[in-house]
Amino acid sequence: MTPFHLVARAVPSTCLLPAAAMLVAGVALSGVLAAGNPKEIRIDWATYNPVSMVLKDSGLLEKEFATDGISVRWVQTLGSNKALEFLNAGSIDFGSTAGAAALIGRINGNPIKSIYVYSRPEWTALVTRKDAPIAAVADLKGRSVAVTRGTDPHIFLVRALAEAKLTERDVKIVLLQHPDGKTALIRGDVDAWAGLDPMMAAAEVEDGARLFYRKPEANTWGILNVREAFLADHPDIVRRVLAVYEEARRHALANPAELKRVFIAATRLPDAVVEKQLKERTELTHSRIGEPQRASILAAGVALQEAGVIAATVDLRAAVDRLIDDRVPLAGN
Repeated sequence: MTPFHLVARAVPSTCLLPAAAMLVAGVALSGVLAAGNPKEIRIDWATYNPVSMVLKDSGLLEKEFATDGISVRWVQTLGSNKALEFLNAGSIDFGSTAGAAALIGRINGNPIKSIYVYSRPEWTALVTRKDAPIAAVADLKGRSVAVTRGTDPHIFLVRALAEAKLTERDVKIVLLQHPDGKTALIRGDVDAWAGLDPMMAAAEVEDGARLFYRKPEANTWGILNVREAFLADHPDIVRRVLAVYEEARRHALANPAELKRVFIAATRLPDAVVEKQLKERTELTHSRIGEPQRASILAAGVALQEAGVIAATVDLRAAVDRLIDDRVPLAGN
């Protein structure tokens, strides 16, 4: 069992029905599900996904589905781990994660498909206080590190430790959600933190925290995922959601001042903090999921497999293929 293990939900047995009856009933039921629209679309928003905040603020999704009688329910997620948890439980239909976190979820049985890119971020780094005697990853040996398990910052930490010939056993892992990890670092409760923006930018601007280890290419892409069953039952709705998502992404790209306004309103963070995240560490020029994302996610998977986090028996290329679905049409790409 890896540290990222998720327990799959049991599927009720249908062995009381004859095989032929089961087949007929199954076909009839799937036809009803595919034909009928859901009453609501449940979608997440997250401070690590700027496009989601623009989409929520604009009401574009609500307008798109108003004539269908479909409402939109927004659910905030605080990290990839929470988005994956909600997707696995069926609490949301669409969720924002890092690409590598989505791969771990899929390997552990989370029935999701990655269908869209909302950003190419440098949203994580290893952070310490301005006066801490930590200058390199090797200096973490024997020290405490706050991290949110199952997220890109956690995966980033594991890869950084491996490069320094260390493992999680060589440090004292303190499991906290991202905002609490930042608070613990600044308070002096931990020596380092696997950070996530915008909290990481806030720690820099407001508290003088130092990013002592950065590696932009090891940050996997910001990915929008959908429940596999939802995609199978409502492919046209998924296509329309992505079309509206794309409209919001293009609007955010063309209107940086508006993006900043929405970001500040949602997070209540100072202008300087938001400016640092959006201008220095967030790229919104990508949307179609494809080979660059496959390569990045696969590289993260290989690193985690070498570190012993993913079992050696897992076929990573096959897992990435099961995760990514690039067949959903996306206008203009």
